[in-house]
This record gives sequence, structure tokens and C-alpha cells, in this order.
Amino acid sequence: MHTHEATADQGVPVLAIVGPTAVGKTAVAFGIARARGGEIISADSMAVYRGVDIGTAKPTPAEQSLVRFHLVDVADPTVSFSAAQFRDRALQALADCRARGRLPIVTGGTGLYVRVLLSGYGLAGVPADPAVRARLEEEAGHGGSPALHERLRRLDPVTAARLHPNDAVRIIRALEVIAATGLPVSAYIDRERARRKVVPSVKVGLRMEMKELDHRIGARVDAMFASGLVGETAGLLASGIGADAPALRGLGYRETVAMLGGAMDLPQCVEMVKRHTRRYARRQMTWFRAEEGVRWLDVTGRDPTEVAEAVLDVYYADTRRTTEE
Repeated sequence: MHTHEATADQGVPVLAIVGPTAVGKTAVAFGIARARGGEIISADSMAVYRGVDIGTAKPTPAEQSLVRFHLVDVADPTVSFSAAQFRDRALQALADCRARGRLPIVTGGTGLYVRVLLSGYGLAGVPADPAVRARLEEEAGHGGSPALHERLRRLDPVTAARLHPNDAVRIIRALEVIAATGLPVSAYIDRERARRKVVPSVKVGLRMEMKELDHRIGARVDAMFASGLVGETAGLLASGIGADAPALRGLGYRETVAMLGGAMDLPQCVEMVKRHTRRYARRQMTWFRAEEGVRWLDVTGRDPTEVAEAVLDVYYADTRRTTEE
């Protein structure tokens, strides 16, 4: 157990502000952080990468001079940054934030990041082993995934029972976990759950009518291209960063890379980014609706200041209730 994990869950509960892209999470979190002496832990799987600023809607240097942001610009754009790495860094940031007596605010649209930080690892804590995975994928290619499923059935019958014999991706991941930990997936998850405390939090979800959210997504994408997304992407490629680098797989970047490669023109690229982002926002809503304990606020037509007050009302009411219990 990391030493900082013992202190990460002490003090006031974390305020987590979740929801789909473009719903206004960062503006609300920023307003609360300024008004209440808070620090923001970004739960955004693309904002961790240095060099991708416009397409990730990162806080501006001016905003970062007013409020301390954590987990922004912490990873090399060419190296994958895992959920397990995020959790370790975020727990350290949370402990540091508490040591300064600040209100910790977690906000972002990467549901897995929010979950591994506040609820524990799950399988995110087992890093991928490229060598083991390559060997298993080769075996699946030769002998088929049912043969791997049979091996999994012998090693971990509980997990094998809930996986289809043709579900190669999950079968390989389960065997990879066994190779890395020496434990069946089911036993590993049970052990991690017992070992790692949940971080006390109040989770507030922001949602709005899809018509308004779609409009906001469109406006945001237009603003990104007007602010120089194409130039930023071209600059990254010119600096030697490969088109398949983790930082360029994000929304906006992968489509712009394709456009720069001649796959489409600029208007087509802009429309494709809007379409993909709207689809992603719906997937985010599906994820967060399934997340336990989220208190939802409809923010349709409301400005960030008004929403911030409503979020704080929920936070303090929940904190009081928990304290009284």
C-alpha cells in the first residue's frame, strides 16, 4: 500500500463534478474553487498529455494562475498513461490538497478515472503486459479463443463462466491478470476491494437537454478550429510525434490527423468531429448514469454561477447528512 493512500480519504469529502463533454463542468468547478478555496483534480484522459491544449479544452494559463489544477500536462504525448497511473498521481494530489486545507474538487468526463480514484482499482490496477498479451493474441489467432477460454476455465472458473468463449479480448485480459498477479480475476478484485478504501465523496452530475448540449458541442468544436487546432496538430506531427501517438488519438486530433493526410477537407473534418463528440457525450451519459451515488442537476439554460451554488447546496447537504449518520 502506498503511504499517501492512508491519508487520501481523511478530511472533508471530495466534491466530484461529472457529466458529458461541453456541459460546463470545468467552469462550475473553477467558480467553486475560487469561491471556496479549492483545488481541481482533472479527470480527463487527454488533458494529462503535454502539447494537446486546444482540442482538450485545457484550463488557460490565466485560469491556472488563479486555481491550482492537478493531473494536467503530466504525461509525454507519445507514452500511454493508464488509469492505474492516474489513480496513484490523483491520490497524491488529493493528499497534498488536504495538507493545504483546500477543498478537493474532482472534475472531468473520463468515467473510468473518476471510478478508479473514488471507488478503487478494479482491474485498472493491473498494468497491461505487452509480451504476455502478444503471446496470447497469437495463440488465439492460431487455435481460436475457445481454447484460451478452456484454459481460463481451469484457472478461474468464476470469470470463465461469465465470458463467452469467443470474447477473445476479455479472455486474454483475464489470463493477463492471472499472469501478472498469480490470482484469478475474481479473487484479485475481492482482494483489492478489501485492501483499498473508498475515497469519501459527494458526486454531482450535470446534465442538460440534448438539443442544447448538441448546440454547445457544435460551438465548442467551431471555437477549437478557430483557435488553431489544425496548426497545433500539424506542429505536433512536424515535431516527430507519430500519428498514432496516444495524445493524437483523442477526439478532434485523430480526425485532424486524417484530414492533414488527405482523407477529407476541412469542412468535412469539422462536421466529423462534431458528430463523434456528440456520440461520445451520449456514451459518457450512459456511463455516469450507471455510476453509484451520483446526484443529478439539470443545468439547461442555467449559468455557471447559479449551477455552482446548486452544486454546493447538494455537497453541503450530503456532507451534513453523512456526518450526522
